[in-house]
Amino acid sequence: MINITLSNLRNSSNFFDIDDIATIVNGRKKEEIGYFVPKMFKEEFENFMQDLEKKRKLKLLKRVANASKKDTIEDGAVADGIE
Repeated sequence: MINITLSNLRNSSNFFDIDDIATIVNGRKKEEIGYFVPKMFKEEFENFMQDLEKKRKLKLLKRVANASKKDTIEDGAVADGIE
């Protein structure tokens, strides 16, 4: 992985020729802003992002299911159907 500053983005002809994932850094503040993923890694990166999204949603659904389990059903209440 290589580091690229925001000023490199202005010179886009050189920037888009890279074939490695690049960390984009704000040169003045010396902090990471994000990443640039070249086209050659597009498919793998999209699959990776889909896996991350599935894991995040599954974790949230498990949390909701556990909270629903702890919520007792009292007289006159309607069940939510989660068991």
